[in-house]
Amino acid sequence: MQDNELFELCATVDTIIYRNESNGYTVLELDDEDETTAVGIMPDVAPGENVRLVGFFKPHSSYGMQFSVTTYEKTMPEDIAGILNYLSSGAIKGIGPATASNLVKEFGEATLDVLMNEPERVAKVKGISAVKAKDISSQLKENTGIRELMLYLGEYDISPSSAVKIYKAFGSRAIQEIKANPYSLSDGEFGISFEKADAIALKQGRGPDEKTRIRAGLAYVLSHNYKNGHTCLPRERLVETSSSFLGLEFGQVDNVLSEMITDESFISYEAENRNFIFSREMFSSESYIAQRLKMMMLFPAVQIPEIDKHIEAIEKYNGIEYASMQKEAITQALSRGLLVLTGGPGTGKTTTLNAIIKILKDKGQKVLLCAPTGRAAQRMSEVTGGDAKTIHRLLEVAWDKNDRPEFKRNEKNTLKCDALIIDEVSMVDAQLFESVMRALPMGCRLILVGDSHQLPSVSAGNVLDDLISSGKIPVVQLNEIFRQSMESLIVTNAHKIVSGEMPELNVRDKDFFFLPSENKAVIRKTVSDLCTTRLTKAYGYDILNNIQVLAPGRKGELGVTELNTSLQAVINPPDDEKAELTSGKRIFREGDKVMQTRNNYDLLWTKDDGECGEGIFNGEIGVIEKISRKSRILKIRYDDKVASYDFDFITDLDLAYATTVHKSQGNEFDAVIMPLYRGSPMLYYRNLLYTAVTRAKKLMIIVGSYEIIQKMVSNNRKNLRYSGLKYFLTEHETEQIL
Repeated sequence: MQDNELFELCATVDTIIYRNESNGYTVLELDDEDETTAVGIMPDVAPGENVRLVGFFKPHSSYGMQFSVTTYEKTMPEDIAGILNYLSSGAIKGIGPATASNLVKEFGEATLDVLMNEPERVAKVKGISAVKAKDISSQLKENTGIRELMLYLGEYDISPSSAVKIYKAFGSRAIQEIKANPYSLSDGEFGISFEKADAIALKQGRGPDEKTRIRAGLAYVLSHNYKNGHTCLPRERLVETSSSFLGLEFGQVDNVLSEMITDESFISYEAENRNFIFSREMFSSESYIAQRLKMMMLFPAVQIPEIDKHIEAIEKYNGIEYASMQKEAITQALSRGLLVLTGGPGTGKTTTLNAIIKILKDKGQKVLLCAPTGRAAQRMSEVTGGDAKTIHRLLEVAWDKNDRPEFKRNEKNTLKCDALIIDEVSMVDAQLFESVMRALPMGCRLILVGDSHQLPSVSAGNVLDDLISSGKIPVVQLNEIFRQSMESLIVTNAHKIVSGEMPELNVRDKDFFFLPSENKAVIRKTVSDLCTTRLTKAYGYDILNNIQVLAPGRKGELGVTELNTSLQAVINPPDDEKAELTSGKRIFREGDKVMQTRNNYDLLWTKDDGECGEGIFNGEIGVIEKISRKSRILKIRYDDKVASYDFDFITDLDLAYATTVHKSQGNEFDAVIMPLYRGSPMLYYRNLLYTAVTRAKKLMIIVGSYEIIQKMVSNNRKNLRYSGLKYFLTEHETEQIL
């Protein structure tokens, strides 16, 4: 049998072994001589149905030979015996053997056609109500519609799993919608690129200057820039980029943009003599945040009385004396009810925050604590002694009908608290911060804690920087390094870096080391040795629990992808005793260190104390404990909880022996190793180096080029982000909250 040789199988479905309802992936057994197991996207196939499958045979390490389905169709029975057998199988919900017999007696060979197209006649059959008849009709139409859509989209090389998503969005009118506007597929929801939608339009004979294409191109460019952190774009940049992307004249595109502004598909906003273009969604997010913060300034939380006395009492009790800026921060938080508290490592943010929390609790106030990631929330709990949650869990995330996250906590069901404190605010994007503001009760105190010199959020927005630079929100910046922190070279070097000074690299008896090399192979070998032997012997550290390799980017021999492959080979090599599975070019095996790469609110987890919950979030790091091919389940331990993954979710995982600095935000590690060598200059800037250094709690090691460190320290280029929050905050008008 040749590899990937196509075959056609015609048989009856005997059993559905497994099905993922979200994408239609199905494992089934056929009622044929070989009891063939078939796998693929077959969302509507049911036991008892006759099917024609096209695909190829492939071996499975645990289950033997399987038939991998590339296309399929159901062949509906035409004779009375076949129709009776099909309906009696339970393929249609609401029809059992007795009802099937009554239907076949009534309608004979026309039964299936009547069930689909004439529910009013079906409702006259004994035991079937009008509602039930319509439901049966809908089931049959949906099954037919999905198959027709898969066949139609298959001509354009669009996967069956994408077809399932498209059908869920458009229903039975999916094909008509696509024919009317193929660019509706490229809005990001279906995982179909603009280029592929463009190819469909070209096959339909559409011209390159059609308005639907230009409108879709503008929307694509704007939404694509969300990934670069922008919530908006200057008009001229949006038009220039879109014109180049579409291969059209500037004026053609600009005219269509004017129409989109007129019909409010986009929002135009003037600031600093420039015209910024927003999507309606992003404009709503940032303008809501601004107006809600303005309301908090106009109607602040009730001031805590005798703040000075409370500060003195805490100082006396703890035997400490707060610095002047720490006292200022405590006073601002307790008197004005809104505060941004920022500062680098060793400047006393935690000490200040704990004083604020204690005073509030002593006054009987309910204080809630949260952070963007699980690790950041866990660390917040450790340093404050309180119960900190992720923002998503605090807002009680759920799924809407389109499988998009929404929060149960909102303006109609606000948080039950007198004060909310958010840590690591630099990581919070605009839309998540909007959700927080919507859930905040009136009169609630809000304290935002973060380091303004760290990298901004991965998603769109520039929240912390905009709040600070607006000049409209109370901000206290702690910049005095306390004496005990001065002993840490990690702390002092971090402050040197952020000030544009070269860090001390020649010290050999502290917590910051530089191992110079201009050879990629030597750097790679040094990183490997540090992870496997040197730090274990010297400090008792190991790669799974204490050590994290951080690289500027993913590409290259010293990028995250190659580093993970090489580190996995020496740390967790192939072993007959360890199960493994492949996803794309990656191999995952039991014992591997992995990271979740996107928020998944449905993943179930169980804590060691028996507590159960759901949701694993972008950036969480864990270790694969078990891979079960029989049950298609992978179990990963994240600190004190174990999450269960269906194999279909492994695309959301990546090896995590090494990760990018961006992905490390919100995490701290006992030891950080950072290889630095010549590569993309776009990644060599001060904030990225500073963020990497501040991820290290006890030990920081840079391996590589002195010249690259110099370049990063001297390059104070911050990732330019276009956003509207600062402008909305500085507006004089107090508009109605959106």
